[in-house]
Amino acid sequence: MLRKARTVRYLAPAFGAGFFFFCLLLGWVSRTSAIPYWSRKYETSCTTCHSDFPQLNDFGIAFKKAGFRFPKDDDTFVKQPPIMLGAKAQKEAFPNAIWPGELPATIPISFRYSGFFTYNNKQPIGAIPPPAAATVVAPSNETSFVPRTDLFVPNTFTVIGAGTFGPMLSFWIDNDISAGGANSGAGLGDGYLKVVNLSKYIGLPPDSLNFRMGQFEMDLPFTQARTINLSDYDIYDQASVAGMLGTANNPLMFSVPQRGFELSGVPNLGYFEYSVGLYNGNNDGTAVRNEKDVYVRVAKRWNLDRDPAARKEVRAAGPTGPRDHTSIRLGSFYYYGRNALNDGRELFPTLGTFHEPFYRVGGDFRFKVHDKFEMWGLGMYGHDVNHIVALAPDGTPTGVVIHDTPVTFSGGFVEAEYWFYPWIIGLMRYDAVNSPTDALNGLSRHYTRNRFSPGFQILIRANIKWAFEYQYRWQIPVGGISSEFYRPNGFLTGIDFAF
Repeated sequence: MLRKARTVRYLAPAFGAGFFFFCLLLGWVSRTSAIPYWSRKYETSCTTCHSDFPQLNDFGIAFKKAGFRFPKDDDTFVKQPPIMLGAKAQKEAFPNAIWPGELPATIPISFRYSGFFTYNNKQPIGAIPPPAAATVVAPSNETSFVPRTDLFVPNTFTVIGAGTFGPMLSFWIDNDISAGGANSGAGLGDGYLKVVNLSKYIGLPPDSLNFRMGQFEMDLPFTQARTINLSDYDIYDQASVAGMLGTANNPLMFSVPQRGFELSGVPNLGYFEYSVGLYNGNNDGTAVRNEKDVYVRVAKRWNLDRDPAARKEVRAAGPTGPRDHTSIRLGSFYYYGRNALNDGRELFPTLGTFHEPFYRVGGDFRFKVHDKFEMWGLGMYGHDVNHIVALAPDGTPTGVVIHDTPVTFSGGFVEAEYWFYPWIIGLMRYDAVNSPTDALNGLSRHYTRNRFSPGFQILIRANIKWAFEYQYRWQIPVGGISSEFYRPNGFLTGIDFAF
């Protein structure tokens, strides 16, 4: 004990000096002109659209929903005029001529990189499984060794291509060149083409009808693909798998992109928004069933600024420049699909396909107080129809399918941000997931899994960030099959920058 105390005493000054030196180095980082593509195109700071990148402010949300254009008078703000593909007279000659288009003046490429130091809670040696779990096949009674610290874990290196092909067409493509180091789990994130403001051709209010197709994150109330957090929202990672408790096997997770089509709109100055999507329902994988899934979302925002004139602007004006509105947004969403299990007779050779309906339903809120405070949250409930097959005394399937207890889960998250300064942001997040099926299959000690994630982030520059997050997690069984439990808590800190 004395030796340990001395070690801590000697290491503390060294750690403090190292921390100060690291801060000093970061302070010496020079301003760079190698900023993301939108900043180059409009010659403006990343903070025009981001309050804490990649989190969007009011103007950034309006910019995205307008198809990556300034909501008003976009042509007057562009500093890199596009290259025209054809003469304007070709519009008059259409359909006897190709409709004129345009290309970005420079290659619309940006890059993002992040990497983190990790400190993990000590993991106990795996225990011998209790008799009740003796039938579970396990490769070993011990967990694999996981070091408590990893000095620098490369998280992701992403190439982002985004731009416009004229006043109505926009595109986005992002691809993780590497994820978790050594190209592990890398691949395409979003890749889509979007047609904006179709409504003007059919007599609807402006911006009330857009169309998007490709692979992309669904129109979630809060993005997972471009979150400021160092870890996923737990409810977005939740899948419905019955395991030993039935036939339900639904890999759908909200945290993964989908492939399909989407109609959306933001009429009434963006105070109301909606989207309707049709998807494969197999995350970012190829289709595995003929049935397609439907997702619907609606939301309404109320501007709480006292100045009536400011309410009509996409961003208000304050003593120090542009700022977000004080506002509250309420929304809801619904997802419906039908799983096709045993389609290849892989579960039960003598039986046909099981078509199991499922749905996800939820609500959300977001509350902003100018550029100082923001709180948001989401609640979701999932329900999957589940079956079991009656067995004969010898253990063979009888061909009788019985409806069993559905696989359900519920939960959500609440997060708050406070800006001490425009470049120092404190965060607190709470995640909870209630899944009896997961607990009965040995994934957690209790039906409800909850997590607290405090942290803070420092914008060293508009495009360089230093982030911190501590994760106080739920209890899980040692080795996945033990009667002993521990909390895999952890601390992450590192850099995140885009250029």
